[in-house]
Amino acid sequence: MPDTKRSVFELAITVIPFLALWAAAWLALPISVWAAILLAILNAAFLVRIFIIMHDCGHGSFFRNRTVCNWTGRVLGVLALTPYDVWRQSHAIHHSSTGNLDRRGMGDIPTLTVEEYLNRKWAGRAAYRLIRNPIFLFCVVPIYTFFLQNRLPIGFMWSGWLYWVSAMGTNAAIAGLLAIVFWSGGLDVLLYVFLPTMIVAASIGFWLFYIQHQFEHTTWEREAGWKLQHAAFFGSSHYALPGILRWFSANIGVHHVHHLASRIPFYRLDQVLRDHTELAGCQRITLYESLHCARLHLWDENGRRLLTFSEALSIANSKDLSV
Repeated sequence: MPDTKRSVFELAITVIPFLALWAAAWLALPISVWAAILLAILNAAFLVRIFIIMHDCGHGSFFRNRTVCNWTGRVLGVLALTPYDVWRQSHAIHHSSTGNLDRRGMGDIPTLTVEEYLNRKWAGRAAYRLIRNPIFLFCVVPIYTFFLQNRLPIGFMWSGWLYWVSAMGTNAAIAGLLAIVFWSGGLDVLLYVFLPTMIVAASIGFWLFYIQHQFEHTTWEREAGWKLQHAAFFGSSHYALPGILRWFSANIGVHHVHHLASRIPFYRLDQVLRDHTELAGCQRITLYESLHCARLHLWDENGRRLLTFSEALSIANSKDLSV
């Protein structure tokens, strides 16, 4: 269960430094554009933490009162350029279908099986290679997602007024804040303070989400053999980051535990690992090991692991197919 005092404390030590660094970058701008950009980039780490606190609010794990959770999440969603209620529903679908090959497409990274990829024509294969290219996936897609896609309730366009209110209300709040910033500081503040923070935070966030489920020995199953708890635990990684990165990422790397018990607030996940040491080594990926995961793109249903395109080529050649 969440501890209200601890949650308020964690919120304060995240939002206050975020606003302070924002102000420092703004004040540094007349002196040095590069100093302002550097401070803005550093501030992206706090924005990532803000997003993950919003994430805990979406699970109802940050405050005991669900209404407080939701309104805290909505406010933080404005800072993170994310319509909270739209994102919360999309993320709930992700949790309820993770690792299910027959229910892909909502709240996850596009992933094809080797057979699906080989059965595509060259244009389909080229499109998938583009989508899975690390530069495109971690630079272009985050910008598109947070600056464009999040402006509409994508996936829930016909699902009721709540999602439109969430998207349009968030848009209005963002527009109001940006108008105040522009009126007070001009275009330079938006270009050299706002944009670097948002873009870097979005890219970091996408990388974290990617590595949580896209690792070599993750698990995917067809509907007939899919089991929620098995997929939640074995399809989620334990991203064992250095201490400072664990703090800024609010323990989101302890993702296998999170998917098993999403009502545990992020600040208690370390305690879970200490109390249940057998969990610490499960699906463990270090920062160095995670870099290899960016090359994994295709799920091998027979070999039960994610493959690189070259490994898929070897399978195709062994079956007299061409990639």
